[in-house]
Amino acid sequence: MRYMIIVKATSETEAETIPVAADPQLLAEMADYHEQLMKAGVLLDGSGLKPSSQGWRIRYDGDTRTVIDGPFAETRELIAGYTLIQVKSRAEAMEWARRFPNPAGRGKPAEIEVRPLYELDDFGLSPEVERMKQMALDGGNAA
Repeated sequence: MRYMIIVKATSETEAETIPVAADPQLLAEMADYHEQLMKAGVLLDGSGLKPSSQGWRIRYDGDTRTVIDGPFAETRELIAGYTLIQVKSRAEAMEWARRFPNPAGRGKPAEIEVRPLYELDDFGLSPEVERMKQMALDGGNAA
């Protein structure tokens, strides 16, 4: 089972600052945590995201697509980073999530969200699902 630990954006993560300005203690705690995940064999990926001012959205209206450049105003709806893990159970994912360092730094308010990813087997059997499974086997990024 794969789970994504989602770090919610804040005004600080959306600020135009460079990562070097990050708190060294927080970076050390994140490195230690991710190293533990790696040693346990459950870490799939993890990274921070640049501010939404450097991104864009695609809005769909029927067959029409519109590009909307960032920044985006609703910080509480944005993601600042993520960690992707693969574990045996929801309980194991919960245990790892509880150990996640406070992404804002010790003593500061913050929030992470944890959500399971869909697996291709969740969609039942179909030629399309089998095609996606084959792409994953061939080195693609399909689940």
